[in-house]
Amino acid sequence: MSPASYVLAALAAALAGAVNALAGGGTLITFPALVALGIPPLSANVTNTVALCPGYLGGAVAQAGDLAGTRRRLAAFVPAGILGGLAGGWLLLRSGERLFSELVPFLIFGAALLLALQDRVRAALLGRAVGRDAGAKGGSAEHAGIAIAGILIASVYGGYFGAGLSVILLAVLGLAIADSLTRLNAQKQVIALAVNVSAAIFFVASGRVVWPVALVMAGGALAGGAAGGRLAGRVKPATLRRTVVAIGVGVAIIYWMK
Repeated sequence: MSPASYVLAALAAALAGAVNALAGGGTLITFPALVALGIPPLSANVTNTVALCPGYLGGAVAQAGDLAGTRRRLAAFVPAGILGGLAGGWLLLRSGERLFSELVPFLIFGAALLLALQDRVRAALLGRAVGRDAGAKGGSAEHAGIAIAGILIASVYGGYFGAGLSVILLAVLGLAIADSLTRLNAQKQVIALAVNVSAAIFFVASGRVVWPVALVMAGGALAGGAAGGRLAGRVKPATLRRTVVAIGVGVAIIYWMK
């Protein structure tokens, strides 16, 4: 790759980091960018997962204060996320370049659809929480078994591709757990971190990570995330989310036309 390609990869990651901080859906920017730079789709997905892990860590740390009283619950949920992430990573590497390339437009379109539904999911979960005194019980789980099963299934998808995982996890937790939306979101961040780190560790051993690009992207994502945090309040997340959804749909259509 040329120096200009590395610059473009860093810029795409910075933009994705800012988008993730403000609205979500950064993978819909970085993955197509890596493919456009000539990296095969499967290696682009693997590299993207590894590169964006620091962003998930930052998100989890930022919401650590909302995790009080959830240690016991996370002790069950995080292992499910790890197992699902490993299974999804294994499936990705086993599926091979050709099959994954054929699935790419469907995966991108599905991720764009999930992102488009994110506000409705949050509104529905917020409405469900109205009048519920979860704080008195420390956010006890009503259906922990259902939550674990849902997390496991969602995490397999997360390890395989990952875009839109946060929306799925939040929906699963909201339907199965009695807790505030803020606390559910914090738990989602920890589970998403576990999924992506476990898949990333699996990918590191595969030899498919384009390390120079991954390192450049990691730096860009961290810088973009910091910038996005400062822009919070100045940029409307809904408007940005619609833009990212439009990009995702457009990219999916381009892939379908190839």
